[in-house]
Amino acid sequence: MIEILFYILSAVTLGSAFLTILSKNPIHSAIWLVICFFSIAGHYALLNSQFLAMVHIIVYSGAIMILMLFTIMLMNLNISDEIAKPIVTKIIATVCFCLIGFFLVSSLAQTAPALETYTQTGVDFQTIQVLGKVLLNEFVLPFEMAAILLLMAMIGAVLISKKEKKTA
Repeated sequence: MIEILFYILSAVTLGSAFLTILSKNPIHSAIWLVICFFSIAGHYALLNSQFLAMVHIIVYSGAIMILMLFTIMLMNLNISDEIAKPIVTKIIATVCFCLIGFFLVSSLAQTAPALETYTQTGVDFQTIQVLGKVLLNEFVLPFEMAAILLLMAMIGAVLISKKEKKTA
């Protein structure tokens, strides 16, 4: 049953991710991205990490998507105003995407799992206490950088939304 649920969630994740990229309307892309986020949270729940699944739903599907929708609506994107890109630009972008994907997959295939030392001790990583210790001890720098990135995004959204005063 879990394997069937995994395959269903994987299909939903991949399908909504492709529809996020291929959708012409930015609002529809954001909705497909929310569906993708929820299905990824389902994967976390299947891995017996309910806390991470709930945090993923709250942070990504809640806060980040509200910020993205706010930005999309503020920019007032219209397809009719969009300038058509030359075919050469599309080909170069596709080639660059494939090369970056190849290098990412090849580098991930050569690395060993980082949690090998923890699996030997028999510690359950699904508890909030162990997750907090790992996040705030070994991974404190990436954790703080992510917090700074989210703070900068929030400040940027506030600055973009401020109306400029007319001096006339």
